[in-house]
Amino acid sequence: MIVNIPYGKTSVSLDLPDDRVVAVLQSIDFNVRLDEKRIIQDALDNPIGHSRLADLSLGGRRVCVVVSDYTRATPNGILLPPIIESLKEAGVKPGEIKILVAYGLHKPAPRELLKEFLGGEVMEELEVIDHDAESERDLTYVGMTSFGTRLSINRHIIGSDLIILTGLIEPHFFAGYSGGRKSILPGVAGREAIFNNHSYKMIMHPLARYGILKGNPIHEDMVEAVKMIKREMYVVNVAIDKSHKVVGAFAGDVFEAHLEGVRFLDRYIKVKSPMRADIVVTSNGGYPLDRDLYQAVKGMATGELVVREGGVIVIFAECIDGIGRGHEEFYWLMAEAKSPEEVLERIRREEPIKDQWEAQILARILRTAKVILVTKNIKHSVVEEMHMIPASSPEEAVEEAYRIAGNKPNIIAIPEGPYVIPYVEG
Repeated sequence: MIVNIPYGKTSVSLDLPDDRVVAVLQSIDFNVRLDEKRIIQDALDNPIGHSRLADLSLGGRRVCVVVSDYTRATPNGILLPPIIESLKEAGVKPGEIKILVAYGLHKPAPRELLKEFLGGEVMEELEVIDHDAESERDLTYVGMTSFGTRLSINRHIIGSDLIILTGLIEPHFFAGYSGGRKSILPGVAGREAIFNNHSYKMIMHPLARYGILKGNPIHEDMVEAVKMIKREMYVVNVAIDKSHKVVGAFAGDVFEAHLEGVRFLDRYIKVKSPMRADIVVTSNGGYPLDRDLYQAVKGMATGELVVREGGVIVIFAECIDGIGRGHEEFYWLMAEAKSPEEVLERIRREEPIKDQWEAQILARILRTAKVILVTKNIKHSVVEEMHMIPASSPEEAVEEAYRIAGNKPNIIAIPEGPYVIPYVEG
Protein backbone atom coordinates (compact mmCIF):
# COMPACT_ATOMS: atom_id res chain seq x y z
CA MET A 1 0.00 0.00 0.00
CA ILE A 2 1.35 3.41 -0.98
CA VAL A 3 0.57 6.18 1.52
CA ASN A 4 1.43 9.77 0.63
CA ILE A 5 2.67 11.74 3.62
CA PRO A 6 2.85 15.58 3.57
CA TYR A 7 6.43 16.80 3.92
CA GLY A 8 7.13 20.52 3.58
CA LYS A 9 5.47 21.83 0.42
CA THR A 10 5.50 18.38 -1.20
CA SER A 11 4.91 14.81 -0.01
CA VAL A 12 6.76 11.53 0.29
CA SER A 13 5.45 8.13 -0.75
CA LEU A 14 5.62 5.42 1.87
CA ASP A 15 5.26 1.77 0.81
CA LEU A 16 3.58 -0.21 3.61
CA PRO A 17 2.58 -3.91 3.49
CA ASP A 18 -1.16 -4.29 2.89
CA ASP A 19 -1.54 -7.07 5.42
CA ARG A 20 -0.07 -4.99 8.26
CA VAL A 21 -1.99 -1.72 7.75
CA VAL A 22 -5.14 -1.85 9.87
CA ALA A 23 -6.29 1.69 9.05
CA VAL A 24 -5.47 4.88 7.17
CA LEU A 25 -7.18 7.56 9.26
CA GLN A 26 -8.12 10.66 7.27
CA SER A 27 -10.59 13.49 7.52
CA ILE A 28 -13.90 13.01 5.75
CA ASP A 29 -14.08 14.78 2.39
CA PHE A 30 -15.57 18.21 3.01
CA ASN A 31 -17.09 18.10 -0.48
CA VAL A 32 -17.25 21.90 -0.67
CA ARG A 33 -17.92 23.33 -4.10
CA LEU A 34 -18.04 27.04 -3.30
CA ASP A 35 -15.12 29.30 -4.13
CA GLU A 36 -12.92 30.10 -1.11
CA LYS A 37 -13.53 33.84 -1.42
CA ARG A 38 -17.27 33.21 -1.61
CA ILE A 39 -17.17 31.13 1.58
CA ILE A 40 -15.44 33.95 3.46
CA GLN A 41 -17.73 36.64 2.05
CA ASP A 42 -20.81 34.59 2.94
CA ALA A 43 -19.59 34.39 6.54
CA LEU A 44 -19.09 38.17 6.66
CA ASP A 45 -22.53 38.71 5.14
CA ASN A 46 -24.20 36.31 7.60
CA PRO A 47 -22.41 36.71 10.96
CA ILE A 48 -23.29 34.62 13.99
CA GLY A 49 -24.51 36.50 17.06
CA HIS A 50 -23.36 39.90 15.78
CA SER A 51 -24.13 42.55 13.17
CA ARG A 52 -22.28 42.66 9.85
CA LEU A 53 -19.00 44.54 10.07
CA ALA A 54 -20.02 46.69 7.12
CA ASP A 55 -23.22 47.71 8.96
CA LEU A 56 -21.45 48.98 12.07
CA SER A 57 -20.97 52.71 12.50
CA LEU A 58 -17.20 52.79 12.89
CA GLY A 59 -16.19 56.17 11.56
CA GLY A 60 -13.38 57.60 13.68
CA ARG A 61 -13.03 54.41 15.73
CA ARG A 62 -9.73 52.57 16.15
CA VAL A 63 -9.65 48.98 14.94
CA CYS A 64 -7.09 46.28 15.74
CA VAL A 65 -7.06 43.19 13.52
CA VAL A 66 -5.24 40.31 15.22
CA VAL A 67 -3.60 37.79 12.86
CA SER A 68 -1.82 34.47 13.46
CA ASP A 69 1.93 34.10 12.96
CA TYR A 70 3.94 32.33 10.26
CA THR A 71 3.58 28.85 11.79
CA ARG A 72 -0.10 28.70 10.82
CA ALA A 73 -1.54 28.05 7.37
CA THR A 74 -4.03 30.91 7.65
CA PRO A 75 -4.91 32.11 4.13
CA ASN A 76 -4.43 35.79 4.92
CA GLY A 77 -4.21 36.66 1.23
CA ILE A 78 -7.93 35.96 0.78
CA LEU A 79 -9.06 36.42 4.40
CA LEU A 80 -7.84 39.93 5.20
CA PRO A 81 -8.94 41.88 2.07
CA PRO A 82 -12.72 41.38 2.56
CA ILE A 83 -12.37 42.20 6.26
CA ILE A 84 -10.54 45.43 5.44
CA GLU A 85 -13.13 46.24 2.76
CA SER A 86 -15.97 45.72 5.27
CA LEU A 87 -14.26 48.08 7.69
CA LYS A 88 -13.92 50.72 4.99
CA GLU A 89 -17.64 50.34 4.20
CA ALA A 90 -18.32 50.95 7.88
CA GLY A 91 -16.43 54.24 7.71
CA VAL A 92 -12.99 53.20 8.98
CA LYS A 93 -10.00 54.81 7.30
CA PRO A 94 -6.79 52.81 6.68
CA GLY A 95 -4.92 54.96 9.19
CA GLU A 96 -7.35 53.82 11.90
CA ILE A 97 -6.61 50.11 11.32
CA LYS A 98 -3.69 48.29 12.92
CA ILE A 99 -2.65 44.71 12.14
CA LEU A 100 -1.28 43.02 15.27
CA VAL A 101 0.63 39.76 14.73
CA ALA A 102 -0.16 37.34 17.59
CA TYR A 103 3.20 35.71 18.18
CA GLY A 104 2.59 34.63 21.77
CA LEU A 105 6.14 33.72 22.78
CA HIS A 106 7.24 32.82 19.23
CA LYS A 107 10.05 34.78 17.65
CA PRO A 108 8.87 37.56 15.27
CA ALA A 109 9.27 36.93 11.56
CA PRO A 110 11.69 38.84 9.32
CA ARG A 111 9.98 41.28 6.96
CA GLU A 112 10.24 38.97 3.93
CA LEU A 113 8.42 36.17 5.77
CA LEU A 114 5.90 38.66 7.15
CA LYS A 115 5.12 39.79 3.60
CA GLU A 116 4.73 36.15 2.52
CA PHE A 117 2.07 35.26 5.08
CA LEU A 118 0.28 38.62 5.29
CA GLY A 119 0.43 39.73 1.67
CA GLY A 120 2.29 42.67 0.20
CA GLU A 121 -0.80 44.89 -0.18
CA VAL A 122 -1.65 44.66 3.51
CA MET A 123 1.94 45.50 4.43
CA GLU A 124 1.91 48.56 2.19
CA GLU A 125 -1.49 49.95 3.20
CA LEU A 126 -1.73 49.26 6.93
CA GLU A 127 0.44 49.54 10.01
CA VAL A 128 1.68 46.08 11.03
CA ILE A 129 2.82 45.57 14.63
CA ASP A 130 4.67 42.58 16.10
CA HIS A 131 3.43 41.49 19.51
CA ASP A 132 6.22 41.13 22.06
CA ALA A 133 5.20 39.18 25.16
CA GLU A 134 8.43 40.19 26.91
CA SER A 135 8.05 43.98 26.47
CA GLU A 136 6.54 45.48 29.62
CA ARG A 137 6.05 48.87 27.97
CA ASP A 138 3.83 47.25 25.33
CA LEU A 139 1.60 45.48 27.87
CA THR A 140 -1.36 46.60 29.98
CA TYR A 141 -2.47 44.66 33.06
CA VAL A 142 -6.21 43.88 33.07
CA GLY A 143 -6.65 41.51 36.03
CA MET A 144 -6.47 37.89 37.20
CA THR A 145 -8.52 34.92 36.05
CA SER A 146 -9.97 32.32 38.44
CA PHE A 147 -7.12 30.04 37.32
CA GLY A 148 -4.57 32.47 38.78
CA THR A 149 -3.47 33.90 35.42
CA ARG A 150 -2.29 37.50 35.82
CA LEU A 151 -3.42 38.85 32.48
CA SER A 152 -1.43 41.53 30.71
CA ILE A 153 -2.43 42.31 27.11
CA ASN A 154 -0.79 44.20 24.26
CA ARG A 155 -1.54 47.90 24.68
CA HIS A 156 -2.85 48.16 21.11
CA ILE A 157 -5.71 45.86 22.12
CA ILE A 158 -6.62 48.06 25.06
CA GLY A 159 -6.23 51.17 22.92
CA SER A 160 -8.69 49.99 20.27
CA ASP A 161 -12.45 50.40 20.04
CA LEU A 162 -13.00 47.23 18.01
CA ILE A 163 -10.86 44.09 18.01
CA ILE A 164 -11.15 41.58 15.18
CA LEU A 165 -9.65 38.15 15.83
CA THR A 166 -8.71 36.16 12.73
CA GLY A 167 -7.10 32.79 12.13
CA LEU A 168 -7.66 29.06 11.74
CA ILE A 169 -9.87 26.72 13.69
CA GLU A 170 -7.92 23.47 13.83
CA PRO A 171 -7.23 20.79 16.44
CA HIS A 172 -4.85 21.88 19.20
CA PHE A 173 -2.95 19.46 21.38
CA PHE A 174 -3.77 21.07 24.72
CA ALA A 175 -6.26 23.90 24.03
CA GLY A 176 -8.66 21.52 22.25
CA TYR A 177 -8.99 23.75 19.21
CA SER A 178 -7.21 26.84 17.97
CA GLY A 179 -9.01 29.99 16.85
CA GLY A 180 -11.26 32.44 18.67
CA ARG A 181 -10.10 33.13 22.20
CA LYS A 182 -6.61 31.75 21.53
CA SER A 183 -5.72 34.88 19.54
CA ILE A 184 -5.84 36.77 22.85
CA LEU A 185 -4.27 34.23 25.20
CA PRO A 186 -1.56 33.32 24.32
CA GLY A 187 -1.57 35.34 21.09
CA VAL A 188 -1.25 38.91 22.39
CA ALA A 189 -0.76 38.24 26.11
CA GLY A 190 2.26 38.84 28.32
CA ARG A 191 4.87 36.26 29.23
CA GLU A 192 3.59 35.65 32.76
CA ALA A 193 0.03 35.01 31.58
CA ILE A 194 1.18 32.58 28.89
CA PHE A 195 3.32 30.62 31.34
CA ASN A 196 0.45 30.26 33.78
CA ASN A 197 -2.01 29.21 31.08
CA HIS A 198 0.55 26.73 29.71
CA SER A 199 1.80 25.58 33.13
CA TYR A 200 2.83 22.05 34.02
CA LYS A 201 -0.37 21.47 36.03
CA MET A 202 -2.66 22.82 33.29
CA ILE A 203 -1.07 20.76 30.52
CA MET A 204 -1.05 17.61 32.66
CA HIS A 205 -4.83 17.91 33.13
CA PRO A 206 -6.48 14.88 31.47
CA LEU A 207 -8.92 17.10 29.53
CA ALA A 208 -6.21 19.37 28.10
CA ARG A 209 -6.12 17.36 24.89
CA TYR A 210 -7.00 17.49 21.21
CA GLY A 211 -10.65 18.23 20.48
CA ILE A 212 -11.78 18.82 24.09
CA LEU A 213 -13.20 22.16 25.23
CA LYS A 214 -15.64 21.30 28.03
CA GLY A 215 -13.73 20.96 31.29
CA ASN A 216 -10.43 21.85 29.64
CA PRO A 217 -8.81 24.34 32.06
CA ILE A 218 -6.57 25.85 29.36
CA HIS A 219 -9.56 26.65 27.15
CA GLU A 220 -11.61 27.94 30.06
CA ASP A 221 -8.79 30.20 31.21
CA MET A 222 -8.55 31.62 27.68
CA VAL A 223 -12.29 32.30 27.64
CA GLU A 224 -12.05 34.17 30.94
CA ALA A 225 -9.18 36.22 29.57
CA VAL A 226 -11.24 37.39 26.60
CA LYS A 227 -14.18 38.33 28.84
CA MET A 228 -11.88 40.49 30.99
CA ILE A 229 -11.06 42.76 28.05
CA LYS A 230 -13.90 45.24 28.00
CA ARG A 231 -13.78 46.02 24.30
CA GLU A 232 -16.05 45.14 21.41
CA MET A 233 -14.74 41.99 19.72
CA TYR A 234 -15.46 40.23 16.48
CA VAL A 235 -14.07 36.99 15.09
CA VAL A 236 -13.44 35.81 11.54
CA ASN A 237 -12.09 32.26 11.62
CA VAL A 238 -11.69 29.74 8.81
CA ALA A 239 -11.37 25.98 8.54
CA ILE A 240 -9.17 24.38 5.87
CA ASP A 241 -8.89 20.93 4.33
CA LYS A 242 -5.82 18.75 3.78
CA SER A 243 -4.77 20.84 0.76
CA HIS A 244 -5.08 24.01 2.88
CA LYS A 245 -8.16 25.17 0.96
CA VAL A 246 -10.84 27.09 2.87
CA VAL A 247 -13.87 24.86 3.45
CA GLY A 248 -15.65 26.89 6.13
CA ALA A 249 -15.69 30.42 7.54
CA PHE A 250 -17.26 31.68 10.73
CA ALA A 251 -17.73 35.35 11.59
CA GLY A 252 -19.44 37.28 14.36
CA ASP A 253 -19.48 36.86 18.12
CA VAL A 254 -16.10 35.73 19.40
CA PHE A 255 -17.55 32.76 21.29
CA GLU A 256 -20.64 31.76 19.29
CA ALA A 257 -18.95 31.88 15.88
CA HIS A 258 -15.89 30.02 17.14
CA LEU A 259 -18.00 27.23 18.66
CA GLU A 260 -19.99 26.93 15.43
CA GLY A 261 -16.68 26.43 13.62
CA VAL A 262 -15.65 23.76 16.13
CA ARG A 263 -18.95 21.91 15.63
CA PHE A 264 -18.44 22.09 11.87
CA LEU A 265 -14.94 20.61 12.08
CA ASP A 266 -15.95 17.89 14.53
CA ARG A 267 -18.15 16.31 11.88
CA TYR A 268 -15.23 15.85 9.48
CA ILE A 269 -12.00 15.38 11.42
CA LYS A 270 -12.85 13.14 14.37
CA VAL A 271 -12.12 9.65 13.07
CA LYS A 272 -12.59 6.35 14.90
CA SER A 273 -9.62 4.00 15.00
CA PRO A 274 -10.23 0.24 15.18
CA MET A 275 -7.44 -0.26 17.71
CA ARG A 276 -4.18 1.01 19.17
CA ALA A 277 -1.37 0.12 16.82
CA ASP A 278 2.19 -1.07 17.24
CA ILE A 279 3.33 1.55 14.73
CA VAL A 280 1.67 4.87 13.91
CA VAL A 281 2.94 6.75 10.86
CA THR A 282 2.01 10.42 10.71
CA SER A 283 3.16 13.92 9.77
CA ASN A 284 2.85 17.49 10.94
CA GLY A 285 0.55 18.34 8.06
CA GLY A 286 3.26 19.70 5.78
CA TYR A 287 4.21 23.36 5.36
CA PRO A 288 4.02 25.66 7.27
CA LEU A 289 3.30 23.65 10.42
CA ASP A 290 6.21 21.27 9.83
CA ARG A 291 8.77 24.04 9.37
CA ASP A 292 10.40 23.20 12.73
CA LEU A 293 10.69 20.47 15.34
CA TYR A 294 9.06 22.63 18.01
CA GLN A 295 5.79 22.58 16.07
CA ALA A 296 6.22 18.94 15.00
CA VAL A 297 5.42 17.76 18.53
CA LYS A 298 1.78 18.33 17.53
CA GLY A 299 1.95 15.55 14.96
CA MET A 300 3.58 13.27 17.52
CA ALA A 301 0.72 14.04 19.94
CA THR A 302 -1.74 12.93 17.24
CA GLY A 303 0.08 9.61 17.00
CA GLU A 304 0.01 9.31 20.79
CA LEU A 305 -3.79 9.06 20.65
CA VAL A 306 -3.75 5.67 18.88
CA VAL A 307 -0.35 4.08 19.55
CA ARG A 308 -0.09 1.21 22.02
CA GLU A 309 2.11 1.51 25.07
CA GLY A 310 5.62 0.55 24.04
CA GLY A 311 4.83 1.19 20.36
CA VAL A 312 6.44 3.45 17.77
CA ILE A 313 5.42 6.80 16.30
CA VAL A 314 7.03 7.67 12.96
CA ILE A 315 6.73 11.41 12.26
CA PHE A 316 7.59 13.09 8.96
CA ALA A 317 8.51 16.78 9.32
CA GLU A 318 10.72 18.79 6.97
CA CYS A 319 11.97 21.16 9.72
CA ILE A 320 13.45 23.79 7.38
CA ASP A 321 13.97 25.95 10.48
CA GLY A 322 15.60 23.12 12.42
CA ILE A 323 14.51 22.92 16.03
CA GLY A 324 12.76 26.27 15.66
CA ARG A 325 13.60 29.96 15.44
CA GLY A 326 14.08 31.16 19.01
CA HIS A 327 13.32 27.77 20.56
CA GLU A 328 16.81 26.73 21.63
CA GLU A 329 15.56 26.14 25.18
CA PHE A 330 13.33 23.35 23.86
CA TYR A 331 16.46 21.52 22.75
CA TRP A 332 18.30 22.07 26.03
CA LEU A 333 15.35 20.96 28.16
CA MET A 334 15.34 17.64 26.34
CA ALA A 335 19.09 17.18 25.80
CA GLU A 336 20.21 17.96 29.35
CA ALA A 337 17.92 15.31 30.81
CA LYS A 338 18.85 11.65 31.03
CA SER A 339 15.27 10.51 30.45
CA PRO A 340 11.77 11.80 29.67
CA GLU A 341 10.89 11.41 33.35
CA GLU A 342 13.74 13.74 34.24
CA VAL A 343 12.41 16.34 31.76
CA LEU A 344 9.00 16.25 33.42
CA GLU A 345 10.43 16.45 36.93
CA ARG A 346 12.61 19.44 36.07
CA ILE A 347 9.69 21.35 34.55
CA ARG A 348 7.46 20.58 37.54
CA ARG A 349 10.20 21.69 39.93
CA GLU A 350 11.66 24.72 38.14
CA GLU A 351 8.87 26.26 36.03
CA PRO A 352 8.48 28.73 34.41
CA ILE A 353 11.03 27.70 31.79
CA LYS A 354 10.84 28.92 28.20
CA ASP A 355 9.46 26.27 25.81
CA GLN A 356 8.52 24.00 28.71
CA TRP A 357 5.13 22.95 27.30
CA GLU A 358 6.52 21.52 24.08
CA ALA A 359 9.21 19.66 26.05
CA GLN A 360 6.60 18.48 28.55
CA ILE A 361 4.33 17.02 25.87
CA LEU A 362 7.23 15.41 24.00
CA ALA A 363 8.46 13.85 27.25
CA ARG A 364 4.94 12.60 28.00
CA ILE A 365 4.76 10.97 24.56
CA LEU A 366 8.20 9.39 24.98
CA ARG A 367 7.04 7.71 28.19
CA THR A 368 4.49 5.82 26.06
CA ALA A 369 6.25 5.23 22.75
CA LYS A 370 9.48 5.52 20.80
CA VAL A 371 9.52 8.40 18.30
CA ILE A 372 11.28 8.18 14.93
CA LEU A 373 11.76 11.58 13.30
CA VAL A 374 12.13 11.62 9.51
CA THR A 375 13.89 14.82 8.40
CA LYS A 376 16.98 15.87 6.50
CA ASN A 377 17.33 19.22 8.22
CA ILE A 378 18.37 18.30 11.76
CA LYS A 379 21.57 16.46 12.60
CA HIS A 380 21.05 12.88 13.75
CA SER A 381 23.08 13.57 16.88
CA VAL A 382 20.71 16.40 17.86
CA VAL A 383 17.65 14.18 17.40
CA GLU A 384 19.25 11.47 19.53
CA GLU A 385 20.17 13.96 22.25
CA MET A 386 16.47 14.84 22.43
CA HIS A 387 15.62 11.16 23.09
CA MET A 388 14.24 10.43 19.62
CA ILE A 389 15.45 8.19 16.79
CA PRO A 390 16.59 9.93 13.58
CA ALA A 391 15.87 8.73 10.04
CA SER A 392 16.77 10.35 6.73
CA SER A 393 14.38 8.39 4.52
CA PRO A 394 11.03 6.60 4.68
CA GLU A 395 12.76 3.25 4.15
CA GLU A 396 15.14 3.84 7.03
CA ALA A 397 12.26 4.85 9.30
CA VAL A 398 10.13 1.79 8.49
CA GLU A 399 13.08 -0.56 8.95
CA GLU A 400 13.82 0.91 12.38
CA ALA A 401 10.14 0.84 13.39
CA TYR A 402 9.97 -2.86 12.49
CA ARG A 403 13.11 -3.55 14.50
CA ILE A 404 11.49 -2.01 17.58
CA ALA A 405 7.91 -3.28 17.17
CA GLY A 406 8.63 -6.74 15.78
CA ASN A 407 8.26 -8.46 12.41
CA LYS A 408 4.47 -8.45 12.17
CA PRO A 409 3.33 -5.16 13.65
CA ASN A 410 -0.08 -3.57 13.21
CA ILE A 411 0.25 -0.20 11.46
CA ILE A 412 -1.99 2.86 11.43
CA ALA A 413 -1.26 5.75 9.06
CA ILE A 414 -2.48 9.31 9.74
CA PRO A 415 -1.20 11.28 6.74
CA GLU A 416 -2.70 14.64 7.80
CA GLY A 417 -1.20 14.50 11.28
CA PRO A 418 -2.59 17.17 13.64
CA TYR A 419 -5.41 18.12 11.26
CA VAL A 420 -7.19 14.90 12.26
CA ILE A 421 -8.34 13.75 15.70
CA PRO A 422 -8.26 9.93 15.86
CA TYR A 423 -9.85 8.14 18.79
CA VAL A 424 -10.24 4.62 20.14
CA GLU A 425 -13.50 3.85 21.93
CA GLY A 426 -13.28 2.47 25.43
